[in-house]
Amino acid sequence: MRIETTRSAVAVRLEHAVGYYSSDAELLAQLVPLALAGLERGEPVALALRPRTLRAVYAELGRATGFVELSSPTGPDGASGQTVAARWALEVRELTSVTGGPVVVLSEHISALDGADGGFWTELDAAVNVALTDLPVQMTCFFPELPLHLEILDGARRNHPSLLVAGRLLHNTQHRCPRDVLAMRPAPAPTLLGPPDVRMTFSAWQLHEVRSAVGEALHTAGYGRTRAEDLVLAVNEVATNAVEHGAPEAELAIWTSIGGGVVCEIHDRGALTDPLPGLQAPHPADPRGRGVWIARQLCDSLHVWADRWGTHVRMHASP
Repeated sequence: MRIETTRSAVAVRLEHAVGYYSSDAELLAQLVPLALAGLERGEPVALALRPRTLRAVYAELGRATGFVELSSPTGPDGASGQTVAARWALEVRELTSVTGGPVVVLSEHISALDGADGGFWTELDAAVNVALTDLPVQMTCFFPELPLHLEILDGARRNHPSLLVAGRLLHNTQHRCPRDVLAMRPAPAPTLLGPPDVRMTFSAWQLHEVRSAVGEALHTAGYGRTRAEDLVLAVNEVATNAVEHGAPEAELAIWTSIGGGVVCEIHDRGALTDPLPGLQAPHPADPRGRGVWIARQLCDSLHVWADRWGTHVRMHASP
């Protein structure tokens, strides 16, 4: 699946830094001044922190009106860094549209999301660098000095242009562009779901059958008309990409018995040329590169990954 994406030049406004801590006390000592400085400037402060850290920050600063809590990455879609980054970008974009100014974002490592090797954090920060690149955001991500997986530190060094050291931002010479990072460390495959309830192979001439199969599964699962139309459109956009830019034939798999709603996957044997498709809105004048971006807006989660069998896209939308 050669997923088409917009490559128009975008002014980088995101300031993305990493800080390290050896204890909760040291973490709080770095977080609080950043949050307080943002509040004093009249900027929203968006938080993606553990509940314990949130309580500690609120104990120090109170529940100021400038605080906003970003969606938790610990939900059913937490295993997809792409999905979390896309969701955060939507939430932060709404904040900037309301205030018209910068936003401070403070995030923290959550060990429960490490997975087998900590690759989630590498994927998340790489995706953040794409999804938030054009937004006036000062984002600082905090990681323990000694995490369980070395990959967490390696990814943090490669994904952040700046280092927070003793309250000062320093240039990070190990920083790499997000697509280079994921070329070295591809996005992980999501959890295996077992045999699908529906499986079908299709070509470009059978996209109507794909739409019919998805629509029927959603109707059986009790989806309302509007929500069903959203997911049918999302799957159609991805399926069209698969057979137009990937291989002549692709495969649709549908799970209807998964908790939380219907899950659809598109598989093809094409190569994935962009590891982070659909995280930036295409330019209005660009006629291409809209499919995956549209699908991300319509789904609760959309995860793209590649392996020796080709390219895969998993989509989920709750009723």
